[in-house]
Amino acid sequence: MPEQRTTNLPWVEKYRPRTFDELISHKDILNTINRFVSEDRLPHLLLYGPPGTGKTTTILAVARQLYPKNSQFNAAVLELNASDERGIDVVREKVLTFASTRSMFTTGFKIIILDEADAMTKDAQNALRRIVEKYTENVRFCFICNYLSKMIPAIQSRCTRFRFAPLSRDQMLPRLQHVSQEENIQVKDDGMRAVVRLAGGDMRRALNMLQSTSLSHDVVTEDSVYTCVGHPLRKDINKIAELMLNKPFNEAFTQIKKIQRDRGLALQDILDDLHTLVHKIDFSTQLRLKIVDKLCEIEYRLSGGTNEKLQLSAMIAAFQLARDPLIASMETS
Repeated sequence: MPEQRTTNLPWVEKYRPRTFDELISHKDILNTINRFVSEDRLPHLLLYGPPGTGKTTTILAVARQLYPKNSQFNAAVLELNASDERGIDVVREKVLTFASTRSMFTTGFKIIILDEADAMTKDAQNALRRIVEKYTENVRFCFICNYLSKMIPAIQSRCTRFRFAPLSRDQMLPRLQHVSQEENIQVKDDGMRAVVRLAGGDMRRALNMLQSTSLSHDVVTEDSVYTCVGHPLRKDINKIAELMLNKPFNEAFTQIKKIQRDRGLALQDILDDLHTLVHKIDFSTQLRLKIVDKLCEIEYRLSGGTNEKLQLSAMIAAFQLARDPLIASMETS
């Protein structure tokens, strides 16, 4: 019997897959790990990749498959997150104690899950090297991280590594549609596409956006999703591009500033979407290169804390300086 879903949980936890069959992505990785489990040959694991791609859910599903009863699970699985204290003292005491003792109520090996392991200090990671080797008969370690480069080579060499890539649109859509049907919310096609587009392959982010939008709007549409997460509407970005390419500098600056004020938009958000739009406008390659180069400069300056009004002027100037040679060439031809 599947576990009863708790109604007051966030959807991320409410619809978190509990078994291998419920997992929606990375079938090659899941098949490999499932084979390890079925043949009782599970190695130490290192799962890495962007957030929201199923790393923690996968290893918890493995642990649930090995220890289906709650009493067994609690006795045989130790999960430590970055929010816990995980310095060298915790490794020497809590992790070492758990790894060095056998459970009276379960057979086989225990599992230690170190989530967000790239946040551990180098000293703590070094202290784990010997523990990983010494207690292999008794325990299996699973390290989960976003950045593989932050894990010391000694830990990497002791583990079987799996990279979890961002989820594709085809992987995310069926699960999001299932959740919307279960929650009985009305979602338009453009709204669902907007959730998938803004999530960028992060399933956790997609579910959070879908839930927050459904709570603030009766119908989930593209505009309601963009408004809920504070992202510029596509029509606003198109309007801003149109103003910069067709209006005089002063008029473009005044109207874009008004759009910013009315919508509560940061220049950083506008730059992100303009960069995508530039690749869709029918510019020559040289023209596109100039604009993208200027947008990069403006974003760099913004990150350094420069005046946003000044950088808005620079953005408009970049488009208009690129526009003038194009107009001149059209007039001469």
